[in-house]
Amino acid sequence: MTKAGNKGGNLRDKLDGNELDLSLSDLNEVPVKELAALPKATILDLSCNKLTTLPSDFCGLTHLVKLDLSKNKLQQLPADFGRLVNLQHLDLLNNRLVTLPVSFAQLKSLKWLDLKDNPLDPALAKVAGDCLDEKQCKQCANKVLQHMKAMQADQERERQRRLEVEREAEKKREAKQRAKEAQEREVRKREKAEEKERRRKEYDALKASKREPEKKTKKETNQASKSKSGSRSRKPPPRKHTRSWAVLKLLLLLLLCVAGGLVVCRVTELQQQPLCTSVNTIYDNAVRGLRSHHILQWVLQTNSQQNCND
Repeated sequence: MTKAGNKGGNLRDKLDGNELDLSLSDLNEVPVKELAALPKATILDLSCNKLTTLPSDFCGLTHLVKLDLSKNKLQQLPADFGRLVNLQHLDLLNNRLVTLPVSFAQLKSLKWLDLKDNPLDPALAKVAGDCLDEKQCKQCANKVLQHMKAMQADQERERQRRLEVEREAEKKREAKQRAKEAQEREVRKREKAEEKERRRKEYDALKASKREPEKKTKKETNQASKSKSGSRSRKPPPRKHTRSWAVLKLLLLLLLCVAGGLVVCRVTELQQQPLCTSVNTIYDNAVRGLRSHHILQWVLQTNSQQNCND
């Protein structure tokens, strides 16, 4: 690797006003640090060297106004090449470039551009044109900038679309995660309720098992008390209509007594006694008073016939 200092001495010795000519210096890499120390060198010629790439810190040379990179072996430019915002003239003739970085659209000061003799992408080559004279090179700069701005806008839209897709996917993931967490909370809540119900049943069963001997003991005590009280005094069951039966029995007994006394006074030898005479007189008067009733008369007749038969 050959450095500029070894080929042509100190860079300051090559500085002519604001122009620094490093062409034909057999350079394999750009001495960025030495160039950064020369902000006065706004015009830099690196043509006809062996450069295949430019380091990323090359884009920090923002003081450059005119840059000649023609007739090298550059296959691509740094991604942040657009940082060279003061660049007005850019010569990329006869390299190995296929595309330009999207940041190229930021070179708003660019007025002149030559992209001839590069294996450019067909769409980019069509936009760039031939650049055979000053006018065409200026048109090339303008058209390429517009093309790169459109590409930048498309890429930005695509980036926004991807971001939107990612945001939607993230929202879905978050919603799914929230649903999963809610489901897990519901499961834990249900399990907790089931556990509480199971413990309550166990508690009730334990409490019931403790109350069962107490109930049995209490029942046995009550039965023993009832047995003792029953052995001491057993009351007869209450009789219904006791008073009515007593009155009826008394009436029946009285009728039997009257009938018996009447039979004795009328049939036996005691009918001559004063008591029987009075009873017979009452009976005869009662019979005469009741003879007007046919049923009674028939009953009395039947009774008289039975008496005569006797």
